Amino acid sequence: MSDQTVKYLLGEHAVPTQWINLRPDLPGEPLPPLHPGTLAPAGPDDLSPIFPMGLIEQEVSAEPEIEIPEEVRETYRLWRPTPLFRARRFERALDTPAHIYFKYEGVSAAGSHKPNTAVPQVYENAKAGIKHLVTETGAGQWGSSLAFACSLFGLGCEVFMVGSSYDQKPYRRSMMETWGASVHRSPSDLTQAGRDNAGHPTGSLGIAISEAVEVAAGRGDANYSLGSVLNHVLLHQTVIGQEAIAQMELAGEMPDVVIACVGGGSNFGGLAIPFLRRVLRDGARTRFVAAEPAACPTLTRGVYRYDFGDTAGLTPLMPMYTLGHDFVPAPVHAGGLRYHGDSPLLCGLVRAGLVEARAYRQNEIFEAAVRFARTQGLIPAPEPAHAIRATIEEAEAAREAGEERVILFGLCGHGNFDLGAYDAYLAGTLEDPEFSEADMDAALARLPDAPAIA
Repeated sequence: MSDQTVKYLLGEHAVPTQWINLRPDLPGEPLPPLHPGTLAPAGPDDLSPIFPMGLIEQEVSAEPEIEIPEEVRETYRLWRPTPLFRARRFERALDTPAHIYFKYEGVSAAGSHKPNTAVPQVYENAKAGIKHLVTETGAGQWGSSLAFACSLFGLGCEVFMVGSSYDQKPYRRSMMETWGASVHRSPSDLTQAGRDNAGHPTGSLGIAISEAVEVAAGRGDANYSLGSVLNHVLLHQTVIGQEAIAQMELAGEMPDVVIACVGGGSNFGGLAIPFLRRVLRDGARTRFVAAEPAACPTLTRGVYRYDFGDTAGLTPLMPMYTLGHDFVPAPVHAGGLRYHGDSPLLCGLVRAGLVEARAYRQNEIFEAAVRFARTQGLIPAPEPAHAIRATIEEAEAAREAGEERVILFGLCGHGNFDLGAYDAYLAGTLEDPEFSEADMDAALARLPDAPAIA
C-alpha cells in the first residue's frame, strides 16, 4: 500500500476562531457604495431596513480580524473543517509535474461552501429578533444553504430562484422545501420587479435579487439575505482559506497559484483572501486566477463603473466590473455564476493586478469536470468546473516548462444535482451559449448616472 497522503484533515478544534477582513491591507481608501437617490456614500442607516446591525457592522468594519461567535463556531462543526485533497490521480492523468491540491466544500449539508455565510447571517438576524428571511438563488446552492441555516435557528425562509435553474434543478428546490423554505420561480408575478421582467423568462440573479429585496422591504418582520458580493459575505467565507493554509502546512507546501470560480465572489474570496493577505503583508509569491463563464464574463469583458447590484435598481450603487444591471446572461448550467457584476472587493483586486481573470465556455468546463471525475471520483458542480479548467491549463503549462509548481483550487460544491447537464454533455447536445456584445452595450448605455471612477 502506498504511503502517499491524499487527504489532509484537521480536527474540530481547528475550526477558525476569527474571520479575516482584507480591507485594512488594501492600498488606498476603498470606494464607498453610493445611495441611489442622493449619490452620497451609503452608510449603516441606508442598510438597516433590510440587514441587522450585526451584519452592517461587519460590512463596514476596518478591523483586520473579526471574532466568530461561539454559537456560529459550534454550528460550523457540523461540517468544518473540510478536507484538503492532493489530486494525485488527476496529476498522473495530466502527466504533469505540478502538485495539485483542492479544498472540498461539498461535505456541508447543502453540498457547497454557502453555509459558511448562511449560518452567521441567520444567527445575526435571529439575535436581532427577525422572524423571516428572503433571498434569491441562482443554481440553488445559496437558497438551500439559507433554508438549512434557517431551519437550525427557527426562522422562516423565502427564496426566489432564477427561472432557468428552477427548471434545470428541481431537486435543489425539493431540498429547500424539505428544510421548510418556500420557493418561487423568478421572475414571478408576486412582485412588481418580477412582473416588470416577465419578458425574460429564464430570469437572472439581478431580477431575483430585486424580487427578494422588494418582499423583504415590505415586511416588518423580515430581512433580506445575500449569498455573495458584499464584504460581510466574503468575510464569513475566509474560514476556507484559513483551513487551507493549515492543511498546506501539513502537506509541507504552499501554492504557487490559487484558483477558484467567480460569480459574485464569495467562493473565490473565501479561499483566496487568507493567501492574499500573505502576499500583501509578507511578500509571498502567489498568483491568483478567477475563472468565470464566457457567457457572463464580468471580470474579463465588463466595465469598471458604479452600478446597481440588482435589475430594478433597489440596491446601493457599487463600484465593480459590470455588464449592466439589466443585462440578462445566457442560461448556462453554472447558474451561480450568472451575475452581471462582482464583489467590489474582488473587482478592486483584479483592477490592481493582484488577481487574473479568465473566461471559459460551457463545453470546455464540462470536459474538464468529466476528466476530473474519472480520476478523483467526485462529480463537480458546474461552477467549480471552471476552476478545474483553469487548473488543467496551469498543469499543462507546468509540464511544458518542466516546473513542479503547486496548484490549489477550490471545489466549492458537488454536482449531484446537476446530472441533467452532464447528461447533455455526454450525449453531445450541451450548448455553448454565446455572450451577446450587443445586449451588453445596450445594458451599459442604461447604467445609472453616477460619478466616474478614476
